[in-house]
Amino acid sequence: MFINNFDPVAIEIFSLEIRWYSLAYIIGIVLGWYLAKKYFVNKNIFTKFDDYITYIIIGLILGGRLGYVLFYNFDFYSNNLVDIFKIWQGGMSFHGGVLGIIIASIIFAIRNNDNVFEYLDVVALVSPIGIFFGRITNFINSELYGSITNVPWAVTFIRVDNFPRHPSQLYEALLEGLVLFLILIYFNNKFSKNPGLISGLFLIFYSIFRFFVEFYRLPDEQLGYIFLKLSMGQVMSLIFILLGVILFYFKYENRENK
Repeated sequence: MFINNFDPVAIEIFSLEIRWYSLAYIIGIVLGWYLAKKYFVNKNIFTKFDDYITYIIIGLILGGRLGYVLFYNFDFYSNNLVDIFKIWQGGMSFHGGVLGIIIASIIFAIRNNDNVFEYLDVVALVSPIGIFFGRITNFINSELYGSITNVPWAVTFIRVDNFPRHPSQLYEALLEGLVLFLILIYFNNKFSKNPGLISGLFLIFYSIFRFFVEFYRLPDEQLGYIFLKLSMGQVMSLIFILLGVILFYFKYENRENK
């Protein structure tokens, strides 16, 4: 059994604290940008991609925060509006972040008269990198932890309690990060000339992995299970699976008809 007693603060300089969560965002964005520019961005949008990153960051932060406020803790924030802006206290929704990125990408593509899926496919390919670092940070912060278990690889999160639990954050880092990245790279070799297919596959596979791991992860305390013993994350994942299947179906049909 592993004992988790990590400090969520990575670096402290006088009264300035730099947390692992902030570093995960920075590393994920910078590394994703580098790999995207080097390997995945095609010549049609290469010169515009640096400007596009600004839209992505804004969409990710606004979408992730508003998604958490609306989907996961609306009762609290509706009575504490100022706290909505206290992002440093935590509280981001992955699904909200995805919606924010989609909206930002649509705006940017329209302004540049480009196919939005040329951008979204690149984001989909490198997103597992950020997801991986984000889930590792969740583990370090002793948050989004799993249910009590006696499996040999159980982890005791000292900052939570003294019970051995599933390290659900590491399950997600493995599946939504590493495995998803390899899957998308494999299919990108087949579908790179057909914008939209990789985006559809990202939504499908991420949501399947997330839905599965949620069975081993405790639901958000303020919500619990909301429908047929499913968590909010699972309900959102089912919606995104459906959206991904619809997107992939129509884009694949268009590919076949070309």
